[in-house]
Amino acid sequence: MKLNRKTLTIQETPAPAQVNLSAFGSLQIQAVRSDNRFPIPDATVSLSMPDAPDQIVEQTTTDASGQTDALRLSAPPLEYSLTPESPQPYANYNIRITAAGFKSVTIRGCEVLPDAFAIQPVQMEPEGDPAPQENPVVIPDHTLYGTYPPKIAETEIQPVNESGEIVLSRVVVPQTIVVHDGAPTDASARDYYVPYRDYIKNVASSEIYATWPQASITANVLAIMSFTLNRVYTEHYRNRGYDFTITSSTAFDHKWIYGRNIYESISVIVDEIFDNYLSRPGVKQPILTQYCDGRQVQCLQRGWMTQWGSCDLGERGYNPIQILRRFYGDSIYINTAEEISGIPASWPGYDLTIGSSGQKVQQLQEQLDAIATVYSAIPRVSTDGIYGPGTAESVSRFQSIFGLPQTGVVDFATWYKISHIYVGVSGIGELYG
Repeated sequence: MKLNRKTLTIQETPAPAQVNLSAFGSLQIQAVRSDNRFPIPDATVSLSMPDAPDQIVEQTTTDASGQTDALRLSAPPLEYSLTPESPQPYANYNIRITAAGFKSVTIRGCEVLPDAFAIQPVQMEPEGDPAPQENPVVIPDHTLYGTYPPKIAETEIQPVNESGEIVLSRVVVPQTIVVHDGAPTDASARDYYVPYRDYIKNVASSEIYATWPQASITANVLAIMSFTLNRVYTEHYRNRGYDFTITSSTAFDHKWIYGRNIYESISVIVDEIFDNYLSRPGVKQPILTQYCDGRQVQCLQRGWMTQWGSCDLGERGYNPIQILRRFYGDSIYINTAEEISGIPASWPGYDLTIGSSGQKVQQLQEQLDAIATVYSAIPRVSTDGIYGPGTAESVSRFQSIFGLPQTGVVDFATWYKISHIYVGVSGIGELYG
């Protein structure tokens, strides 16, 4: 995380009297082209408060990787996000991004939590692009603070009607999730093609707080992934005549918000466990792990997890599987998908580091070097199949740019993050945000 290396503070705008902004969080903006996901350097980023949108409080520019430094911004006290009956636990900021040759983008309501690193992705359309502009992007209230429809109860084991579009003999992590941005019957709602991991990070950032204990975040991420993979495995909506995977309606599925910011603490966990889901003995499909907030909506009598309850258990020292079993029962366990689709090559099953060699190292180097042609801050590498100091340096720089622990070692999370970025910049797969 980089802090304020080239950030210019323009003007201090006082917070509204009723909002207590006594703590600080961090925010980084990441700008890419909408057509090929290449980074946009030298974009100007201006921040303001919603109550004074014309008064700039921070202004900065993006670097060669399309990223700003981490901006230190005022936020409410940490305890607000750890207690159900509290005022709004995050501060909202408006963001305007401009860059030569691109349409400007305005984002309203970016959420900054105390002691948390928020990441605001921005896709900018070239000025000549005839596609409609999503401007402004409006981020609504977080589901733990705002009022949303409660989940309509379903059985946790869903009926399966094989359509032939996916292989139902095994659980596969899909490359993309088709999100219908509304209720299933809302024909006017738009469909978005979202990379699977990006979808999970978006939902988790919309439905839990990144300030919660790591075990609580992990338990909720596992529940979100299992629910999502159940929709994929059972082809829930396609078997009902729809052309999407899941909706953004909390009454039917999870809250996904177009263009919202995510959080590093959530992103790191998703990258480490994105091929996991929850199972029960003798059941092939991922479990439809439904939950509620436990404050505005109660669901313990249904055997569902409550989000605030998971936070409390994490603070009391429970690990993720202990948290999940407190709600879903002792028979629930963590399983691993047999296949991850849309990737050029699977992880070798062990870490790659200095001294490693062979075909997997060469595959890694080929992908990393292709990425380095787009992200110029990453040193180019020789594709010789030998993991030397040069490869380690490139890996370390990649990890720094894409929010991974900067070890210089290619573990599970780094391997698949490299594959994910490579697919985007090489044009061998369709990635839509």
